[in-house]
Amino acid sequence: MKLYPLLKNRFYILSVVCVAMFSCKQNANQDLKINTESVIDYTAKVYPLLDTENSRWFFFSSANRPFGMVNLSPDTQIGGAWGSGYRFKTDTIKGFSHIHAWQMSGVSVMPVTVSEENKSNIFKDFYSKFSHNKEKITPGFHSLELERYQIETKLTSTKRVGLHQYNFPENKKAAILFNLNTILGPCENSNGVLEQNNKNELSGHLVMEPTHRRPKPLTVYFKVKLNTEIDALEKDEETGNYLVSLKEDKKSVLMKVGISYTSVENANLNINEELPNWGFNQIVNDSKEEWNALLGRIAVKGNSEQAQRRFYTDLWHALQGRRIINDANGAYPDNTGAEFRIGQLPLDENGKPKFNHFNSDSFWGAQWTINTLWGIAYPEIMADFAHSLMQYYKDGGLVPRGPSGGNYTYVMTGASSTPFMVSAIQKGIITEDLEGIYKALKKNHMLNGIMGKAGYEHDTNLGGGLKYYIENGYVPYPIPDGDFGGHQDGASMTMEYAYQDWTLAQLAKKLNHNDDYNYFIKRSNNYKNVFDAESTWMRPKNLAGVWKEDFDPYQAENGFIESNGAQSTWFVPHDLEGLATLMGGNDRAVEKLNQQFKTAQEIGFTAGNSHSQELHPEYSRIPVNYGNQPSMQTAFVFNKLGRNDLTQYWSRAVVDKAFSGLDPTTGYNGDEDQGLMGSLAVLMKIGLFQMNGGTETNPEYQIGSPIFDEVTIQLNPDYYSNKTFSIKAHNNSDANVYVSKVSLNNKPIENYSISHQDLLNGGELILEMSNVFK
Repeated sequence: MKLYPLLKNRFYILSVVCVAMFSCKQNANQDLKINTESVIDYTAKVYPLLDTENSRWFFFSSANRPFGMVNLSPDTQIGGAWGSGYRFKTDTIKGFSHIHAWQMSGVSVMPVTVSEENKSNIFKDFYSKFSHNKEKITPGFHSLELERYQIETKLTSTKRVGLHQYNFPENKKAAILFNLNTILGPCENSNGVLEQNNKNELSGHLVMEPTHRRPKPLTVYFKVKLNTEIDALEKDEETGNYLVSLKEDKKSVLMKVGISYTSVENANLNINEELPNWGFNQIVNDSKEEWNALLGRIAVKGNSEQAQRRFYTDLWHALQGRRIINDANGAYPDNTGAEFRIGQLPLDENGKPKFNHFNSDSFWGAQWTINTLWGIAYPEIMADFAHSLMQYYKDGGLVPRGPSGGNYTYVMTGASSTPFMVSAIQKGIITEDLEGIYKALKKNHMLNGIMGKAGYEHDTNLGGGLKYYIENGYVPYPIPDGDFGGHQDGASMTMEYAYQDWTLAQLAKKLNHNDDYNYFIKRSNNYKNVFDAESTWMRPKNLAGVWKEDFDPYQAENGFIESNGAQSTWFVPHDLEGLATLMGGNDRAVEKLNQQFKTAQEIGFTAGNSHSQELHPEYSRIPVNYGNQPSMQTAFVFNKLGRNDLTQYWSRAVVDKAFSGLDPTTGYNGDEDQGLMGSLAVLMKIGLFQMNGGTETNPEYQIGSPIFDEVTIQLNPDYYSNKTFSIKAHNNSDANVYVSKVSLNNKPIENYSISHQDLLNGGELILEMSNVFK
């Protein structure tokens, strides 16, 4: 039985042209339903410069497609995973690189002009100043001027091919420098080789050296095609850089760079499949159409222009970061075994891959973000990722929580892919080989599975403390075996494992594995073993069962991962009623959390405006932090404790303070993590949330307080009903944050929630807004 459904790629779009679809099946017949009532350029609403001063190597995007293997953009900082890539306040371009991915980088190029004055030093001195005044960035396109050389540079791409246009000045010798042996973002590029194949083609490869997080090297191969002839190819032995001098017959030069992680031949195939012609403007338009097709799945009306721009910027971030690693023919790098091998994805009747394979940062926090957003508006994307995760299992024996370079990285902790997979199944997105999926996920939750590994723990299964969790009902802090990986924070791990066990139990129940269901449900109660009734906080304890002495619930990373005890105490998404009981009842729990929000509001609900500030004393003691994943569900906790008014009030307040600005210096206030915080912002702004990640039977959506007057979601008919679902907030305003009345298709809703099936049936959710809760 096949795991994957045969997708037809029929989407509702707000465009009157045929667009390139997300999947690599873009050449298949497409049955598109066209809405000609309004044609909106959603890409014009996106603000790509958001938070670029706090940039991370994989954060910034410009000349790329959704989830593209190529993520072509300029680099102003090139060293380190953090504070690298494109940083807004740095005024020097150091190259245009094609790979900005989780623990991966490569193929940096720089157009230059060569003269008698600089030719002896051009291999090592080639950076150039630039000005934002002569820069244009939209999804799929980036242009700027290199002031040193007076070269106008334009960039765009397909999924696997970068397309450059360089307008060189008159009477200057045009050349392109390939910086193939360098520190680039998170890793070193080494053994870079460039060879000339004919008068206008080159090919090459380089090795992305291992990092602390990605333990094995990976080679990237590339093919270069120019629309002008090559005059000379020179290599500098000191730097390892190559200089491609061009003949002087053209001053407007086009260059294609196709990449592959399997071979030069496949890099060339990727060019032939995706970019056989030279129409730069056509590729820019194709990219815009593809982005618009996806951004247009959620149409919003009302509020301010800035609010809409920020919304589509959030949605844009939710649709990238995680990168395709397979070629157009389905070949992909498999680094999960003792030896590197080239894998092959299954093909459809047209010879196209049935799904894509991905490089991805962690799914840690995905239960409150992409689980819900992709599950509503982009089920085909969720399906692709589910198939990819299972391909890793077939190759390497584990479902990953953050793969890179075709291998496991063991980023963060737990089995964070389990809620993602279970949610895809419960929503009907994945329907086949459920027993095989269950077997794979269960393996991750048992000894020698991924749950037993702490962050980046490549060689042992001790750092996750899973044997203690199974035997004693909690992960001790410290773990007595020693320090084997990052994030060995026992209280957090206990709570995370308990939630993930609950989600796996839901799949066991669906498949009638009753003994397993009872076993994992029992384990899901382990969170109670790290609750200290005296202090009313979650609290770490050692192997002997002794609570950590001098415990301070506001001390960061004091038994809690990237958080403090106050923030993480509420990480019980599967049993908030049980947590409230431990605290003395709903009223006490509500009072406690409400006070935390009041305190957090004083500094804007975030621990500074970047991830690096979270441990600073003035920020680390915040009781609710919407700049990172551990406590980003807390505004919706009130809904589960009978205080819908407080969910509505505080979710609006968080959006206003943390997720409303349009500025290069802030935006996600910490760690965006490849669409997680962007997705969260989208969900809070449309007023839908899933506390347990959508993992129960017929998953439930909790209703919040949407910031827009109307939200229309186009449902993908290949997975869901051929309808739209809309949310209309009557009398909405900044003051009217409370939902006084709810109806779905003219039927009253009393509990501020709807089911997944309700959403799929389409229709209208009507919210009557007020400045008081009635």
